[in-house]
Amino acid sequence: MTTPSITVREAESAELNRIEELLESNGLPSQDVREKPSCFFVGREDAEFVGIGGVEPHGSNGLLRSVVVAEPHRGQGYGTALCDALEDRARTSGIETLYLLTTTAAAFFRRRGYEVIDREAVPENVRETTEFADLCPSSATCLRKDLGR
Repeated sequence: MTTPSITVREAESAELNRIEELLESNGLPSQDVREKPSCFFVGREDAEFVGIGGVEPHGSNGLLRSVVVAEPHRGQGYGTALCDALEDRARTSGIETLYLLTTTAAAFFRRRGYEVIDREAVPENVRETTEFADLCPSSATCLRKDLGR
């Protein structure tokens, strides 16, 4: 499958409702979207909205969060394209290692080079985020990727 070409840009304030709705309808945390709007990015192909994702920077570490593709676009490579763009943005902003929590997509992220790690092995500045401390269940799988690889 060819990875589609999408444009990924920072979310605009007018898109926050749509982001919250997409997260909620997919069982992902949305409670802190308005507190951290600059962390969220929108993926589009031409003018069409295809998905969202977030990168929350914490020095050389980052939290990849809330990657979701809108229902009509699933299974077409948009998740891969969105993750590629988010990882590139993280890398160019000085993030060396990305961490994430997932309850449903561990296999997808493992195929992308993420490794499963213990939650306790995550740096404190990432563990103290709202996502780690409050929003994601303790049963979520924790993964890490070195962006230098």
